[in-house]
Amino acid sequence: MPELPEVVVTLRGVSPHILGKQVASVSVREPRLRWPVTEGLSSLLVGQTLLEGRQRGKYMLFRFASGHLMIHLGMSGNLRIVTAGTPVGKHDHVDINFVDGTVLRYSDPRRFGTIQWLEGLPEEHPLLHHLGPEPFDDAFCGDHLYRLSRGRKVPVKQFIMDSKIVVGVGNIYANESLFHAGIRPTLGAGKVSRVRYVELVEQVKRVLASAIEQGGTTLRDFVGGDGKPGYFKQELYVYGRAGESCLKCGTLLKEIRQGQRSTVYCPDCQR
Repeated sequence: MPELPEVVVTLRGVSPHILGKQVASVSVREPRLRWPVTEGLSSLLVGQTLLEGRQRGKYMLFRFASGHLMIHLGMSGNLRIVTAGTPVGKHDHVDINFVDGTVLRYSDPRRFGTIQWLEGLPEEHPLLHHLGPEPFDDAFCGDHLYRLSRGRKVPVKQFIMDSKIVVGVGNIYANESLFHAGIRPTLGAGKVSRVRYVELVEQVKRVLASAIEQGGTTLRDFVGGDGKPGYFKQELYVYGRAGESCLKCGTLLKEIRQGQRSTVYCPDCQR
């Protein structure tokens, strides 16, 4: 599943090609996504100029004069820029065609994403109103995690992956951030001190920023805005390295399952 860095990289990749341009037509070849494509999307968009593109969690919000186009990539979706007349693939479900011949194409083999038209404040939409702060916002801080974690027995890894707590800390980045903060992922969230949460916040911000800078983690289904796969060139310290030696202390890394997801950690470096 594309995580927050992939979403940010995708948005940055496609935005320069479409901002300030007017929509000429919309082609919806398959409306049956996880949440159906808004009916009559073409009539809502044609003639409008794209004013801004921004991200909220894993949702991309493209602002027009009368509303926002909200796009979520689901588990296997991607956006890319193509030119008019580019052959359509089996999983190319929606095209936003601009007057200059630029096409924003949405592809999604598993159809777990969504494309919806929103009027009013996007943050009031049912899919967005419950979301916690963005990881790079000042509201995401050690005090925030410490306050919300008091009395919570849920493991700290699952706690920071809860989008009501903070958005965008997916499985890969939770593993890496906890390793660099020296916190064992099985530790109850309520047992983590304020000082350790301050360190964890710093590591979350650093790991995500590095991933965004390098272009996102390589995922089989992810294709960037320029049609090239994204790459996470920074070395992963624990994710995907179960049974290998810790790059800091040499201890063999352990793997467990938490919430049906793989968790890898160092028994010595993480306490």
